[in-house]
Amino acid sequence: MTESTTRSGIPGWHRLSLFLESIKFEHSVFALPFAILAAFLSASGTPEWTGLLWVLVAMVGMRTFGMASNRLIDAKIDARNPRTATRAIPSGTISRRAMIGYMAVAGLIFVAATSQLDPVTWALAPIPMAVMIGYPYLKRFTWLAHFGMGAVYLIVPPAVSLALTGTLPLGFIVIGIGSMAWVAGFDVLYATADFKVDREQGLHSIPSRFGIPAALVISRLLHASAVILLAIAGVILDASALYSVGVLAAAVLLAYEQSLVSSSDLSKLNMAFFTMNGVIAVVFGTFVVIGEVI
Repeated sequence: MTESTTRSGIPGWHRLSLFLESIKFEHSVFALPFAILAAFLSASGTPEWTGLLWVLVAMVGMRTFGMASNRLIDAKIDARNPRTATRAIPSGTISRRAMIGYMAVAGLIFVAATSQLDPVTWALAPIPMAVMIGYPYLKRFTWLAHFGMGAVYLIVPPAVSLALTGTLPLGFIVIGIGSMAWVAGFDVLYATADFKVDREQGLHSIPSRFGIPAALVISRLLHASAVILLAIAGVILDASALYSVGVLAAAVLLAYEQSLVSSSDLSKLNMAFFTMNGVIAVVFGTFVVIGEVI
């Protein structure tokens, strides 16, 4: 009996679970609320459910593709970092060949899902895939790498509008820029955990370039910018009052997230990054969706 059979009861399922754990599949919750709220905003109410389903499949496929490529591209870097040396490829839990296979499947799922949406979505599908592959390389060249990750989320609201309506109103672009500022802000926060290792390896990030105190200030400025941009987008789109409540709730939660971390105490960094960002995305998305429905 194989190890995968012993541990899961079904051959292969254990390996799949290892892959999903390696890419933190559950963290898809960070991006999905922005896709869902964009769908409801684009419909000015409840979107057509088939279209929304394909958008969600495309989102999950794109994120899975991106995370798999990240694990492949950064495998050697991860192996030299004590915090990440236990990740799937450096630890030998998953082979590079297997990771490439999972990456290919996720990419095919993404492309297949976009083919079911507006034709312009299919034509533009290579763009987010290229951004996903390019992002991991940025830390090798520039401390602005955090905005590479943010660019992934910048794409989401405009892409959803294009996918479901074939149009691209200004408000969705502004939401996208706000999303980018939000994600770049928490990526800067998360990078404080590796600033010493990044310096030793010659990798670039805002914490490694400017130090932790300055990085925390920059993260807070990015999050403040995100709140302002999301509020402006609501005005442009003439969104419901609950949209504004959602922006206010996000602002309060972002302030709390930032309060968990200081230059002298990074012990709550995981809570700030993993827990709070999921909560913020869900809370904001819920207010927007309910506002559009009612």
